[in-house]
Amino acid sequence: MATKKGAKPAPLDPKVTRKLLDKLATDNDFRRLFKKDAHAALAQVGYKVEAGASSAGGCMQLAPTDRIAPKAKIARDRAKLESALNVPVSFLCAQQFSAD
Repeated sequence: MATKKGAKPAPLDPKVTRKLLDKLATDNDFRRLFKKDAHAALAQVGYKVEAGASSAGGCMQLAPTDRIAPKAKIARDRAKLESALNVPVSFLCAQQFSAD
């Protein structure tokens, strides 16, 4: 996907945010996909990249050595995560989903 250099990530629709957090808090297969390919996981929950924007998956992508946060932590911090993900200019970076 070609994007402009320095393009901001396309914002997450609140419905996509809720689906993302639901799956990260409950679905082991989805969690493995998110850890391996955050963009593909986002697409699976309905995320679409707007023309001229970059994918939020790049910002959310965990490093291969990172562990994803436990399901209980994601469920516990859901309101905070949902609030942060719905601010278009303030995407969470991967450390927010990291276990450490």
